[in-house]
Amino acid sequence: MKTTETESMKRGSQENGEMMRQMDEEQTAALVRHQMRVIRQGAAELIGEEELEKKLRRSIMTGKPLTVKFGMDPSAPDIHLGHAVALRKLKQMQDLGHRIVVVIGDFTGRIGDPTGKSKGRKALSDEEVSVNAQTYQEQIFRILDRDKTQVRYNGEWLEHLDFGQVLELASTTTVARMLERDDFQNRFRNNVPIGLHEFFYPLMQAYDSVALEADLELGGTDQTFNILMGRSLQKERGQEPQAVLFMPILEGIDGVEKMSKSLGNYIGVHEDARTMFTKVMQVPDGLIVKYFELGTDIQPEELDRVKEELADGGNPRDAKLLLARMITALYNHEEEAEAAERFFREAFTNRSVPENVDALQVILERGNLLDCVRPLVNGGYVESGAGFRRLVAQGGVWRNGERVKDMEERVKAGDVLKVGKRQFVRLETDM
Repeated sequence: MKTTETESMKRGSQENGEMMRQMDEEQTAALVRHQMRVIRQGAAELIGEEELEKKLRRSIMTGKPLTVKFGMDPSAPDIHLGHAVALRKLKQMQDLGHRIVVVIGDFTGRIGDPTGKSKGRKALSDEEVSVNAQTYQEQIFRILDRDKTQVRYNGEWLEHLDFGQVLELASTTTVARMLERDDFQNRFRNNVPIGLHEFFYPLMQAYDSVALEADLELGGTDQTFNILMGRSLQKERGQEPQAVLFMPILEGIDGVEKMSKSLGNYIGVHEDARTMFTKVMQVPDGLIVKYFELGTDIQPEELDRVKEELADGGNPRDAKLLLARMITALYNHEEEAEAAERFFREAFTNRSVPENVDALQVILERGNLLDCVRPLVNGGYVESGAGFRRLVAQGGVWRNGERVKDMEERVKAGDVLKVGKRQFVRLETDM
């Protein structure tokens, strides 16, 4: 009897152990699936998907985070939502518990990334690299968690390679492979000089992945050649090759061209909440889902709900209000985002005159709209007097909620002018 009871207890213990293992495996599998959904969401392409799943499984089971690499060429652009696409994806992976390493290309910046260039780039000075790198850090930490982000300069390892090691690095590829790049190929065909040192840029970027033992590198589709070379060099050095996540280009609020300051179709991450909210509301309906994917930290399950509501005939305006609220709150205080939404609803949805608008000091000599031209130009609300007159002729100027028909229209202190699509001013005068 006792033997039977002992055997029964052993079998029960084994069965419980097996159930626990199955539960652990199911939980791990579920976590891997969730993380893969978050990583793939909005991405243009993921190379090494099976390898990444294995890395994630190992990371979850051991508690050791993946090393996610992101390189930045220190040319110091002002970041807008288009630039922030990759940074938002890094933030999502940071929230999953992985280790983000931002590599500032201080050494490679002395060459300049030849990607997409029709001629060689002027090398940056050490001082320019230092100033630009500081600017980058100030901007990226509006998105990434400073305490959970490691910033490295690739001069830390590239400066210490001796000439023998450089020759060894150069031996890992061929001139023919370098000329597979469209930019090099076009320059070669058109007899535009290619400096030998330019061939080292993708090699040095690849070496960054070796130095960091990166598990995953993230970049734009224009960096395909450089980043894939990192995989090749890691294999050459006996490391597990990094997976590669390419993020797409984000169109601007015109819905046509790549987001760009020069085209005026951008949403800057430094813009005030009111301007940001209003600009997001101008995003074409066909880009709502893409902006959710690339411009916010929305979870896949919540995005599924947005897609379902739109597919079922839901009002795109409601989805866009949620989008504007989420994006504005990412870069401004929650209270500012809420105030921006109230302002938008008053000004554009309810067609009423909002209460909190900028004040414009004017001297009313004639008592009509002509008196406001110079103050509007000086305040930056319009580019020129001629431009303002054209705006009036096109019906783009409103006074107290009524469309202005000509420049002779009477105005007085306290009137609110709507100039263009989203600018409001309240007239103030001491006279």
